[in-house]
Amino acid sequence: MKRRKTALGLAAALTITSCGAESAASPAPPPRYEASLTVLEGGGHGPQLCSMVAQSLPPQCGGPDVVGWDWSKVEHESQGGVKWGEYRVVGTWDGARLTLTEPPGKPVRGQEDPGGADRFASPCPEPAGGWRPVDPARTTERTMNEAIERARSAKEFAGAWLDRLGPEPDPEQEQTSDARKYVVNLRFTGDLQGREKWIREVWGGALCVTGARHSEAELRAIQREAEKAVGDGLLSASTDEIGNRVTVTTWLAGDDLRRQFDQKYGAGVVVFDSMLKPVR
Repeated sequence: MKRRKTALGLAAALTITSCGAESAASPAPPPRYEASLTVLEGGGHGPQLCSMVAQSLPPQCGGPDVVGWDWSKVEHESQGGVKWGEYRVVGTWDGARLTLTEPPGKPVRGQEDPGGADRFASPCPEPAGGWRPVDPARTTERTMNEAIERARSAKEFAGAWLDRLGPEPDPEQEQTSDARKYVVNLRFTGDLQGREKWIREVWGGALCVTGARHSEAELRAIQREAEKAVGDGLLSASTDEIGNRVTVTTWLAGDDLRRQFDQKYGAGVVVFDSMLKPVR
């Protein structure tokens, strides 16, 4: 009897070990991604995701194919052989196609950034007594534009934008810009004091001069490098003068690509924005 129990115990242990090994070897399910956008079929192609839609009637767009789509199960519009609608889609991504893993739903609208209104706020502290011209005679729309053009001519130039002082004007009542109501914000690499003095030769209004990690020319070069690295998956790319960075939009940017540019240029210099987001 003792031998039999020992044999049975050994068999049970082997069975448990075998099941554990099999479970550990089971492949993990592929990650799922979601997006809320237009799906369109027409013009010789099947259902596709649209990052941008031409506002014709019927509309036009092109993008990755959607596998598993069934128009009979979703509300949609149709005209001239084209079918389209806006949906929240969820599925797996193979680098070129989205394969649905659940039925499409109503699109989820992104919330506005609560700090968006402050994006153009001047990064300089407000001077004692508030923002005011130092030379009213050189605080005009003409000299304001001249100052910005002068700044852009410098190889160290990194960005320019205007910060409106007070509420936005009523476009029906105010036909011309009052230069006294703006802070001219300029960014440069290198000698900031020298550049501020240089700009003051033409501009007498409120001025904020700050430093930047990369010049505009450097950001343009980084942008071209990022576009080449993304390849066919590129949707858009641009330089951000206020953030002193490059923003690149793709269908799905891998972590390896992010790490590559972070290591080369520093964290946040190139921001990869994916249309497809991981399902949480």
